This record gives sequence, C-alpha cells and structure tokens, in this order.
Amino acid sequence: MGGVPWKRVELAALVLYALGFYIVVIRKSLRLSHDYSGRLYGLRAGSLAGHLNDLSDAQWRNFRGNLPILTGVMAAFLILVNTLRYCYGLKGRGTALVWLILSLSYLCYLHGACVMFIILIALINYSMVKIFTHYKYCTSLIWSFNLSVLILNRVYEGYSFSLFGQNLAVLDNYRGTFRWHICFNFVVLRMISFGCDYCWTIHSSHFDHKKHMQKCQVCYSGKTCYFALQGLGVDRYTFLTYLCYLTYAPLYIAGPIVGYNAFAAQLEVPQKNYSFAQISSYGLRWILSFLLMEGMTHFFHYNAFVVSRLWQQLSPFEIFIISYGVLNFMWLKFFLIWRYFRFWSLVGGVETPENMPKCINNCHDLESFWKSWHASFNRWLVRYLYIPLGGSRRKLLSIWVIFTFVAVWHDLEWKLVSWAWLTCLFFIPEILVKSLSNKFQASSPLGMLVHREFKAIAGAVTISCLMVANLVGYVVGPSGIKVLISKMAGKEALPALAFIFTTFYVGVKLMFHIREASSSQQG
Repeated sequence: MGGVPWKRVELAALVLYALGFYIVVIRKSLRLSHDYSGRLYGLRAGSLAGHLNDLSDAQWRNFRGNLPILTGVMAAFLILVNTLRYCYGLKGRGTALVWLILSLSYLCYLHGACVMFIILIALINYSMVKIFTHYKYCTSLIWSFNLSVLILNRVYEGYSFSLFGQNLAVLDNYRGTFRWHICFNFVVLRMISFGCDYCWTIHSSHFDHKKHMQKCQVCYSGKTCYFALQGLGVDRYTFLTYLCYLTYAPLYIAGPIVGYNAFAAQLEVPQKNYSFAQISSYGLRWILSFLLMEGMTHFFHYNAFVVSRLWQQLSPFEIFIISYGVLNFMWLKFFLIWRYFRFWSLVGGVETPENMPKCINNCHDLESFWKSWHASFNRWLVRYLYIPLGGSRRKLLSIWVIFTFVAVWHDLEWKLVSWAWLTCLFFIPEILVKSLSNKFQASSPLGMLVHREFKAIAGAVTISCLMVANLVGYVVGPSGIKVLISKMAGKEALPALAFIFTTFYVGVKLMFHIREASSSQQG
C-alpha cells in the first residue's frame, strides 16, 4: 500500500508539468503564427475570427477542397449499392459487379484515359499469378513484377500515350484530374496481396496457416486479423472480384489496406462488427476531429513555417515547437483522411483496419509507434514481407529490407531513403535493449524503480530519435538536417535541449500511468 500514495504524487506532478508545457507551447505558437503571418507561404483567408488558414500542405488542401464533391459521390454510391444489395439480395459476384461498375466510373473521372494503364497492368499481374502459381518461386515473381511496375511508374511519371505511338498521343489530353500512378501505389499492394494469397492457398500444404495466425495474434496484440486466409476456396479468386478489389472506390485513393481474402469474404457477407449506431458515432467523431483540425490550422501555422523555410530563423526552442506542431498536424491530417475513407467502406459493408488506433503523443517506442501509424500498412508488411523474410528470427536484418521498401513505395526520393535507414539505425538499439530488458526481471522495490526509470529515459531517447527521423523524411529533408544540427549543437541550445528531453521523459512517465490505469480497468 505504501507505493500507492507515491505514485499519486508522481502522477500529480507529471500532470502539472504537462499542463505548464502545453500552456507555454500554445502561447508561443500563437505568438509565432501572429508575428510571421505576413511572411508565411500557403496561408489563405480563414473563416474563424478573422484568422488566416494554413493550407500550405497540398495533400490536406486538396482533400479539404474536394470534400463536398467526394461526400456527394460517397452518398450516391452507398445509396445505390445498399439499395440493390437489400432489394435484390446481392452477394459475392453480384456485389462485386455493382461496385466494379461504380468504381470504374469513379476512376474514369479521376484518371481519364489512364484507366487503361491500370486495367492493363492488373490483367498482366492476374495472368501471371494464374499461370505461374504452381511454380516454387511464384511469390518472388509477383514481388519482382510489382516492384518493377512501382519504380517504372515513378520514373516515367505515369507514362505518356505518345510513348506507344503518335496515334495515341491525343489521349494525353484526357488524363483526368488526378495522377493515376500516385494512387497506383495502393493498387500494387493489393496486387501483391491477391497473388500471394492465391499462391499460398494453392500451396496450402507448404504454408503453416495455424503458425501464421499465431504470429498475427502476437503482432496485432489479439486484434482482428484483416489479412487472414478465412478459408477462401480457389473458385473465389476470380478476375471480377480481383478487379473490384483493386479499384474499390472507398479505399482506392488512400486505403486503409485490407487483404484480398478479407475483402472477398465481406462482399459475400457484409461486416457485422459495427452496428448502425456505432458507425454513426464514428462519423460524428470524425466531424468533431475535422473541426479540431480547422481550429488548429487557423490559429497555429506550423506547416507554413516548414514550407516557407522560416523555421531556420528561429531559436532552438522555437524550432522544437514548430517541429512538434508539424508532426501533430501530420498525424491529424492522416487520421482524418484515413478515417473518412474507412467510414465510407464501413457503410459499404467492408470493415478495414483502423490506420491510427493510437495518438502520436501516446507512443514511447518505435515498435508501438509503427503499429499505430498507418497500421493497416504495418499489418500488410507483417504478412507479406516480415514473416516470409523470417519473422523475429531475422528481425535485425529484415527491418532494413522492410523500411527500404516502405521508402521506395512512398516515392523515389533520397530524403525518404534517409528516413528509412535512420529509422533502422534507431530501431537496432531498441531491439537489443528490449531483448536484454526482457531477461532482467526486477523483484525488489528498488530494482523495479530503477527498471522503470531506465525505461522512461530510454523512451525519451526513442522519441527524440523518432522526431529526428520523421523530420528528415517528411519535413526538412537531408539538407535541412544540417541546419537543424547546427542550431541545436551550440551552447545556447543546451537549456532548450534539456527542457525538450525532460518533457519527453515526463511524457513517457505519463504513458506508463495511462497504461497501468487501462490494465487495472481491464483486469
């Protein structure tokens, strides 16, 4: 009982520090946004209290601007599909056919004549899978083909029709409103999923399904596996369902990613895990989160500082505030985009993984962070790359292959490759420390206290590394990191660095208390 009051005192002190930290950060952020508003790029006329709106992020600007049209399309598609499904009892192939017709019309609007590239590549992949599935190296062939397509799409910027003859050059005038090769990154993942699932089903005697599911449960902490085999018969791997899976409108642009088997099963029997009330609540919470984003971009112009490169003129502490704000903006942006399309898919009867199941501010190690950031992609990587490469037996080697693939999948840019390799470098000490920590079981109160403090310090170091890696990959780039280091390496930066590290330490300790409270409630 003696430990309970001590933990309560610690929790109170941590909460007071956190409140003080956020008061300082909010006040400083408001001041920076106000003082530099005339020099920041990407600010537009706002709708809240006369404040300018930070729309400097192209991805968020495009999503927000097209939201009314996108919502109208979503409503029309869902009304039509669900009406046909319930009036005529459509299942399986019938549902797939309806969704395929609607999805192809959707793609024609997005990509115009370039839809032909998508269908042609999809047809080649399907034919290759069906022809070579009985061969030993079928999955290697699938991976090689899809990686080649991924790289060539980027190198040739989606190809020009004139490359295939001047008679086709006129089609370059009808390329739609959205670059097809950007969206095709997700199609590549689906083509690999279909090919591997089909090969493993054919060679089921050589693929230990039970062992795989046990690994999935470990990796996903007991959550539903959206990439399970689910007992699909060979006759379910049809070209109709395959093409519907690749082009399924709710998930086409941004995901979340779901395996072929799980998708095909839900065409036959729509998801039942979410009731109408739960889906409605999900949509309402999305609206509230969108309003939070509107408030954030009106009052805090974090991303505009990065786009304008004005962060280079700030003090070390101010750079930390902008960096912290940008990472939170990125998290909320992807949270809103992915949850929007997941909501669309849920109403359409297909449940997918939640891409952002945990807040960015509630992760103190790299492993839990990557399980909670683009989680459906993480699960896809576990099933189709991590386990085939040897799983935990070759973890130190496989992470290099996985993160390099993730970087190339996003784009052919050195800053992303730098991000990938930095993440791997930071991952290796964490893996080794966790391995040693698991062997050390503290039994005395002093030993438990030392172990807890060591974990908190290690967590603070990990968060620092995670911020650096993500800033290099998605914010400042390899060239900007030199400026960042020069700013943070001087003596005048030492007080700011001490404050930053202390803040991360306090944050990790708060995460410990949150997890302990959650465990006691579940127990």
